[in-house]
Amino acid sequence: MTRVALGSTITAMTVRVSLVAAARSSALLAERFDDDRPLDHAGWHEVQLAAHALVPLLAAAELRYCSPTPRSRATGEALGYAALVQPALRDCDMGRWRGCTLADVTACEPAAVDAWLADPRSAPHGGEPLLAFISRIGGWLDTRPACDGAIVTVAEPAVVRAALVYALGAPPSTYWNVDVRPLSTVTLTGVPGRWSLRLEAGAR
Repeated sequence: MTRVALGSTITAMTVRVSLVAAARSSALLAERFDDDRPLDHAGWHEVQLAAHALVPLLAAAELRYCSPTPRSRATGEALGYAALVQPALRDCDMGRWRGCTLADVTACEPAAVDAWLADPRSAPHGGEPLLAFISRIGGWLDTRPACDGAIVTVAEPAVVRAALVYALGAPPSTYWNVDVRPLSTVTLTGVPGRWSLRLEAGAR
């Protein structure tokens, strides 16, 4: 994965990016690759329950973005969040596996699934390799403009996972060990090519 090196004489304003995972559109076991379905009833209900915690975060943001997927846009809209859609934050292109569950493709193409899980450069589905997906999300992160306030983005859980792997400089295989739950949040701070994970203090 290519990272941007910073020279010792270069200074840059620290950027703060908070990522909010979109609400769900299906039960976990029914999750589909590159899913473009809208929020289901449970997803809408979960947004309402989480609104008290998320609305202040969104309201304080100077820049507001979202993934182009229906559920990402709907999550933001349900929170009263006017966001700029970012095509670069689209989900991983899963080629012919799009719309299928992991169980579906494992039953039909077990060897292809094994290769996909083992090699981040592989794309047996004919779409985007995991490494390219992570690099694309990292490229978006590294081009965020410096601003005085925070940047908040509602994005697909897969996009949040990719951003974390990139920001921490972790091996691509780490992607499979990151569990991003719907409506969970994470904050990254830093400058292009040099990011830190920030854990906020819980409510008291």
